[in-house]
Amino acid sequence: MYAKMEAAIITIGDELLIGQVIDTNSAWIGSTLNENGYNVVYKAAVGDNEKDIISAIRAAKKRAPITLVTGGLGPTKDDMTLQTLCKYYGCQLHFSEEVYRNLERMFKRSGWVMNELTRQQAMVPDRCTVILNQAGTAPCTWFERDDHILVSMPGVPSEMKWLMTNEILPRLKQHFQQDLHVRHQTFRVTGYSESALAIRLADFENSLPAFVKLAYLPQLGVMRLRLSAYARNEREAVETINALQKQLEGLLEGSVCIGGDKSLEVITGEKLRRMGQTIGTAESCTGGAIAALLTSVAGSSDYFVGSIVAYANAVKQNMLDVSESDLHQYGAVSRQVVEQMAKGALRVLGCDWAIATSGIAGPGGGTPDKPVGTIWIAVANQNEVVSQNCRFHTIREQNIQRTVNTALTLLLERITLVRKE
Repeated sequence: MYAKMEAAIITIGDELLIGQVIDTNSAWIGSTLNENGYNVVYKAAVGDNEKDIISAIRAAKKRAPITLVTGGLGPTKDDMTLQTLCKYYGCQLHFSEEVYRNLERMFKRSGWVMNELTRQQAMVPDRCTVILNQAGTAPCTWFERDDHILVSMPGVPSEMKWLMTNEILPRLKQHFQQDLHVRHQTFRVTGYSESALAIRLADFENSLPAFVKLAYLPQLGVMRLRLSAYARNEREAVETINALQKQLEGLLEGSVCIGGDKSLEVITGEKLRRMGQTIGTAESCTGGAIAALLTSVAGSSDYFVGSIVAYANAVKQNMLDVSESDLHQYGAVSRQVVEQMAKGALRVLGCDWAIATSGIAGPGGGTPDKPVGTIWIAVANQNEVVSQNCRFHTIREQNIQRTVNTALTLLLERITLVRKE
């Protein structure tokens, strides 16, 4: 097993604790560190409180030789990270002419006017390495004590990412002389629950080399697997993952494995664009959620033509030509109706592919025959229509998300089969 350098992450800010701001920094840092051969063993989010910040630093120091901190570097009184670091390391803030000149350049380039609060951002600890922030105003500081490195970065994601990419990672690599190569491959697998997939892959997982990890990454309606190799050189990492990928695809023959860690909506768009084909949706229980997800991708106008949110039966009949007698006989939540919705969308929207959904998202509306969570999904092109019945759970938001993911997965299955024919 090739050892990975261990690291800790601390994010600072009252806004993180109360949910006013979502902590995306630690997720990005963790992913980036992992890709570069560092193992995150500790993560904490604390408020703008001296006692809590110091407590988190002490805990991180016990766990890892590297601690990366973001947040609390603004010019206002509630931002107190640097003052707290000064207390922890026994140093003082002093005025840095170099940092101030960098601030002047930043403000001149942006056409802003500096004020006294901005000038205070040139106050930095006198016993650290100051790293100039070329993406913002708050400086980055590097402390090195007792075989432990602590780096304090701004909480603004764009500034943090610039510093990590251009300054921190190169310095860490040089400092620790780490030569560990990491290779990841992620798969999307259909037709298995997490437990069923684990049973199917038990022998495969037990036979993996010590420097390879298999991770299960379940989402609502989607199962993902990630193979990770931590090797001595890039060639070994790539060859190992490629060989294991072939084994995995052989074991999962009959289900769909989609390489890569891209989202379903991105994968869908890429496949449709390569085929020069279009898609539209006819949605009832999902209320346009599939359309919203597909159009969240930049450039989706190349392949997405439109959507009909047919919530009421009258809309299903009048806009999608769903049979009134079938609605009465089978109900809106049925194979007959959802397949007609998909065919109607093809005709009305003039697209190559259509997805239709009809179901009982909940929390009410269920019956003994069709309980809450009963969903019908159909995918159609000009040659065929296929449908799938799902029985999800009772939580409305989860049922909608599961339906969206399952529908896109079914679409990708059909596209893959059509391209093979």
